[in-house]
Amino acid sequence: MMAQIQQDREQLNLEPKKFNMWIFLFTSFMFFMALTSGFIVYSGGKGHGLDFNLPGVFMYSTGTILLSSITMLLASNAAKRLQIQKQRLFLWATIALGILFFVLQVYAWGLLIKMGVYFSNPNASQTFVYVFTGMHLIHIFAGLLLLINTLVKTYRNTPQVINLYSMSMSSIFWHFIDIIWIYLYVFLLLNQR
Repeated sequence: MMAQIQQDREQLNLEPKKFNMWIFLFTSFMFFMALTSGFIVYSGGKGHGLDFNLPGVFMYSTGTILLSSITMLLASNAAKRLQIQKQRLFLWATIALGILFFVLQVYAWGLLIKMGVYFSNPNASQTFVYVFTGMHLIHIFAGLLLLINTLVKTYRNTPQVINLYSMSMSSIFWHFIDIIWIYLYVFLLLNQR
């Protein structure tokens, strides 16, 4: 009985944090919408669009982040079934795929530079590509920190309610940044020459 009361108390204390996560996701969503709106206004008003084709590595990074969402879903399902070893395995896989996504994005920047697409240039549409991907990488970094925190908790004697809460928060955030990347990638594809 006391254990149930303690568990209920812990769960009640976690709800405001989840609400804060949703507020953060909403503001991040609005931030990316503002960036893409700025791009549309700039490129429409000046007649400057993306005057280059996106490097193909962006397609591979998109596949990588989609795969990482699948491994994250599998980690969440394993946590709900109390399969901690599987949860750890899929969290490790998600972290590895997140790091690979990060590396592929930085590699894409190198390819953009080789193509003559620089952050600072007269056509700010090109600058937007770096801003979109850079701001998204900051979110990826934050997501990786959340995933590592969740993984560490699986190696400690963490109560299941806290484990599930951490998985829920990490999962919500990770799927959000996945959706944001797909949106940005499709947006950029539709606006290239």
